[in-house]
Amino acid sequence: MRLLKTVVGLQCWREKQSGSIGLVPTMGALHAGHLSLIHRARRDNDVVVVSIFVNPLQFGPNEDLEAYPRTLDQDADLCAAAGVDGIFAPTALDLYGPNFRDKDALVTVLPPPGLANRLCGQYRPGHFNGVATVVTKLISLIRPRRSYFGQKDAQQLAIIRRLVQDLNLPGAIIGCPIVREANGLALSSRNQYLSEQERRQAAILYRGLSSAKHKFQTSGVRSQQSLVRTVFQHLETAPAIDPQYVELVHPHTLEPLAEIKTIGMLAVAAFVGTTRLIDNVVLRSRRPIIAIDGPAGAGKSTVARQLAHQLGLLYLDTGAMYRALTWYVLSQGCDPQDEVAVADLLPKCEIQLVATQSGTEPHPPEVFVNNIAVTQAIRTPEVTAQVSAVAAQGIVRQALVAQQMQYGQAGGVVADGRDIGTHVFPDAELKIFLTASVEERARRRQQDLASQQQPVPELIELAKAISERDHKDSTREISPLRQADDAIEVVTDALTVEKVLDKLLMLYHENVLAGDEAENE
Repeated sequence: MRLLKTVVGLQCWREKQSGSIGLVPTMGALHAGHLSLIHRARRDNDVVVVSIFVNPLQFGPNEDLEAYPRTLDQDADLCAAAGVDGIFAPTALDLYGPNFRDKDALVTVLPPPGLANRLCGQYRPGHFNGVATVVTKLISLIRPRRSYFGQKDAQQLAIIRRLVQDLNLPGAIIGCPIVREANGLALSSRNQYLSEQERRQAAILYRGLSSAKHKFQTSGVRSQQSLVRTVFQHLETAPAIDPQYVELVHPHTLEPLAEIKTIGMLAVAAFVGTTRLIDNVVLRSRRPIIAIDGPAGAGKSTVARQLAHQLGLLYLDTGAMYRALTWYVLSQGCDPQDEVAVADLLPKCEIQLVATQSGTEPHPPEVFVNNIAVTQAIRTPEVTAQVSAVAAQGIVRQALVAQQMQYGQAGGVVADGRDIGTHVFPDAELKIFLTASVEERARRRQQDLASQQQPVPELIELAKAISERDHKDSTREISPLRQADDAIEVVTDALTVEKVLDKLLMLYHENVLAGDEAENE
């Protein structure tokens, strides 16, 4: 592990790195919450960089800049044990340059007021300008594939996501679940300021949020007034707690919500003694979306169907949707290769998929076209012979992708394909990139052909054909095969379907249920 203390040293080191880089920006005083970000970055990337920098630009005149804990030696030991490749720990003068001494001459980044002036921004003027400036500097210098931030600092996370989007900064922003102490208190470097009595009382913040979440989930409480009142009722029971705000907002836009229709975030800030703490819970009325992408032959469809069955979600069978449209085109006496005629029929074809959960084995969804059951009819040889001609039409893909996106509004789906996570459901709660080596996929293809009593080509021939298809799929202009930056790669070599399914279920619990903090309910 390298400890890099200057921008020049970082740049020299960065140029020697190959593969994907994961960045974990911190202000040091590392705890288990930071380590959870580092472990996620280690799992996702070839190289992991942790920045340790107490950023003076984000501290107000009466805040704890001088008292903020600085434990670089201890932090370095924790990073080394976690497999970090590089620590970037510059001085303010080195990071910001000579203009740092003259704040009026320093270029800073100003996030949109609609994001920066709400929640904590009301009470910490200029704080998020400092956050936006330092994050822009770090991402520009390190150029990570992915940067990791905790959900505890939810307003910061929303601002940074917008920052990266609007300024075209490199890489994806990965939000990670809050890590808590046994009593529910969210981990924070500032927790060390608390006395033992204050630490016990500080757990009231999360108990209040949890009580509101329980009412949301079990009693259907959706109104801002009721949810906020529930939190305040808990805070009032702890003498050391001085609430600053309790608000219900959209977690991405931070717009205040009168009620939750799809998703909301209940956020709290309070002084516990003299220490200011923040916390939040995300409340979803829609069920999660799981997007599974990957190359041909990686087993996406098989695993997606079984995963949907296990979780009680709808398997969004996109192939069945194309078959349903083809059936409708044929039923209207239309030539499937007549693109104009097919386009005219598209607005008249309403396709509905309905999950079937009977029995212990997964079943394909029932398919309806204009309320007519066509589940069996779309599997006839006549439809099979024409579906490729229909699916190849750009206007068809555009229309069916729009229908697929509509399922995302309600959630509760598992979908697989080449661009499900990058295009169709970019906001999916869990994105998986399921892959396997060319050799492994060639062996699987041999086994499939043998089981179908068809001629079995040599392994080298199949491998060559698969490589050529991978290249074609990844370079095609429409719906290219690409791993979303925030997708988790799962390599299925030497794994049975059951083992792959177990791994995906584990990732679901770690990244969706843990993201909702269901384990703490």
